Amino acid sequence: MNTEEQQRLLKRTVQEMRRGSLVLAVLSMLPEKKYGYELLKKMNELEFNLSQDTLYPLLRRLDEQNLIDSEWIVDTTRPRKYYIINENGRSLLIDLTKEWKSQNTRLMEVMNGD
Repeated sequence: MNTEEQQRLLKRTVQEMRRGSLVLAVLSMLPEKKYGYELLKKMNELEFNLSQDTLYPLLRRLDEQNLIDSEWIVDTTRPRKYYIINENGRSLLIDLTKEWKSQNTRLMEVMNGD
């Protein structure tokens, strides 16, 4: 496999890993109300490298699944849709966090040859 093929494979694999952790990350970042762009900016500061085309459909899906609540708030500039984790989301977040830690432990054991 040449270097270019390796880079493409790495990029795809990293995207798959990131995609699998986005729900956990988004739910973790919503203990307080945040509007979409604010959340996008914060996640990209943390190097998630998300686009609006990824985040907003995820927020809609989490809202439809009743894991977050949303509301439109009109402030001094323009209406913004704010999101916050709800009780269902907190319960799922606890379970996802446990599962993430468990998988990470098993993966580290495999990588360390245990």
